[in-house]
Amino acid sequence: MTRFVVTGTDTGIGKTIFSAALAGATGAPYWKPIQSGLDEETDSEVVARLAGVLVRPEAYRLNTPASPHFAAEIDGVTIDLATLTPPPGDLIIEGAGGALVPVTRTILYADLFARWQIPVIVCARTALGTINHSLLTIEALRARGVPIRGIAFLGDAVEDSEAIISQISGVRRLGRLPIINPLTPDNLAQPFAANFHLADFQ
Repeated sequence: MTRFVVTGTDTGIGKTIFSAALAGATGAPYWKPIQSGLDEETDSEVVARLAGVLVRPEAYRLNTPASPHFAAEIDGVTIDLATLTPPPGDLIIEGAGGALVPVTRTILYADLFARWQIPVIVCARTALGTINHSLLTIEALRARGVPIRGIAFLGDAVEDSEAIISQISGVRRLGRLPIINPLTPDNLAQPFAANFHLADFQ
């Protein structure tokens, strides 16, 4: 079964693009439990455009582009954790921002991941600072007993950073998705196929 959670070391690093590439390569449906910010193209819309897979509707669509806990408060919405149970079957789930982003005032995304016990893929940028951010993210997930499938790097190659993160953490390096411009379905599928092994996601 292809069933993974995609999280990141920070916001805006490209995990939606990675999620689209992974969904497109495996054919697995995509699910973003909470979307914060509706003024621009949503993450679900990006994945639908780039991957052409089934996109399951979000449990919550919040107007304010902020952490889900705060966006919900501004919108006057109460997030019920019971509605955040992943649908069955093959699925690529994308969190919001990093692993420790609050879903509510008392629950972080990493806490949800621990409840779900679905293997997590950590997306990390290759830019300066990634060693610290990546190792902290991995430690936070492990402290909660979250299963980690591996780490996917996003950006230009920085071999030493990528290697030492995997070496110190013991987490498998899955591959690296380069910066893609222009971002089209074909331009995304080709580098994913060239830099990742599909068997790692099955």
